[in-house]
Amino acid sequence: MPNPRARRARRPGPRRYTRRDRLVLGALLGLPILLDLALIWGPTFASVGLSFTTWDGIGDIRWAGLRNYDHLFTGYPQFWPAVRHNLLWLAFLGLLAAPFGLLLAVLIDRGVRFSRFYQSTLYMPVVLSLAVVGFIAQLILSRDQGALNAVLGGENPTDWLGNPGLNIWMVLLAACWRHTGYVMILYLAGLKSVDPGLKEAAALDGASERQTFFRVVLPTLRPVNVIVGVITVIESLRAFDIVYAVNKGRNGLELLSVLVTDNIIGEASRIGFGSALAVVLLLVSLGFIVTYLVQELRGERRQ
Repeated sequence: MPNPRARRARRPGPRRYTRRDRLVLGALLGLPILLDLALIWGPTFASVGLSFTTWDGIGDIRWAGLRNYDHLFTGYPQFWPAVRHNLLWLAFLGLLAAPFGLLLAVLIDRGVRFSRFYQSTLYMPVVLSLAVVGFIAQLILSRDQGALNAVLGGENPTDWLGNPGLNIWMVLLAACWRHTGYVMILYLAGLKSVDPGLKEAAALDGASERQTFFRVVLPTLRPVNVIVGVITVIESLRAFDIVYAVNKGRNGLELLSVLVTDNIIGEASRIGFGSALAVVLLLVSLGFIVTYLVQELRGERRQ
């Protein structure tokens, strides 16, 4: 009969890491952490600190307290239109582009004819940057040489991108064109992972296709809904390229990201004031994302 003490003695103890193992682990963990601190958290905390100062990037940094924020909320006329435009982007992408992308994913998942062609065509705008989408919008919507006015004709062509009452909607349509394909691919991947047995069980219980989708399929897509929601918020709040390519984010296309850029690297070079704008944009982004994630996590716990 084997001795228990001998058996315990033969058990391997905790692994002892050599100096080389510690160096490798330190490099694999330390370098990403250092890069994260240097490229993300460092500039973030620097922006928060600079938002309470006045600095032009060359002279001395002077403490300003809350004067930048007071001027931002009360004496900066471009701020509130930019906030409204960012919220409009969020509503437009979330209530139009995302549901339309889900609809396209459902139709393609059913196996319609030429589904591969539709999938490739609808996803093609995603590989383009928003700056390129902005240049395409100019080719189509330009007042004098745009394709749309050439098709419509008339003696008085519409200034789709110069009219402050129209250009925001035209740019939003161009952004939705790109965002819809992205959402479609995400939902299509989620639909492919749904267990067919769930649909068959619902059909045997007498559920219609509409009831099966909303009561069986859509709840299983909850992780995809979280991803789509977070991406939609991020895309709407960091929008910059397309409006800057159209008219540098002015004349009805003001956004918070454009105001940050104009104040920090523009002719005025008001780095402290631009940092205050960046902090406001950061807080708005965190507010939307954290609230959405908390609600989704609570919903998963209830299930």
